[in-house]
Amino acid sequence: MLTIALLALLCASASANAIQARSSSYNGEYGGGGGHRFSHSGNQLDGPITAIRVRVNKYYIVGLQVRYGKVWSEYVGGSQGDLEEIFLHPGESVIQVSGKYKYYLRKLVFVTDKGRYLPFGKDTGTSFNAVPLHPNTVLRFISGRSGSLINAIGLHWDIYPSDCSSC
Repeated sequence: MLTIALLALLCASASANAIQARSSSYNGEYGGGGGHRFSHSGNQLDGPITAIRVRVNKYYIVGLQVRYGKVWSEYVGGSQGDLEEIFLHPGESVIQVSGKYKYYLRKLVFVTDKGRYLPFGKDTGTSFNAVPLHPNTVLRFISGRSGSLINAIGLHWDIYPSDCSSC
């Protein structure tokens, strides 16, 4: 009898693990086909996104850099244009990213869970709107392709890191 109860408990535990909700999702790539691949996947280990730098010129998103916790990612893209920088408030997260592209990225708008809209670039091209697939998840890192401009962007979503003493 004890063996049957133990077996039932083990099966119930395995079933609970099998149906545990996934939290990560991905949107993209939005943009054209050129450039060299980049990914900030390792940067998410430094903490949540806390600031965003975007370089823009008259027509395009030229470059990107994201701060994870207190550490800036490697800058990707070109050097022409104006550099704009936005800092998130403590505990604030990006919950939606929209924008426009043609052969290159032309516009990015980051929307936060505090209701802020952080726009960069020009309002021309094909529109996209990216949100996480799973509830209570936020933008954790970006990837894409770049050269002298940002060719394309991918958006990776997951839960907010629970242990971030350095953020």
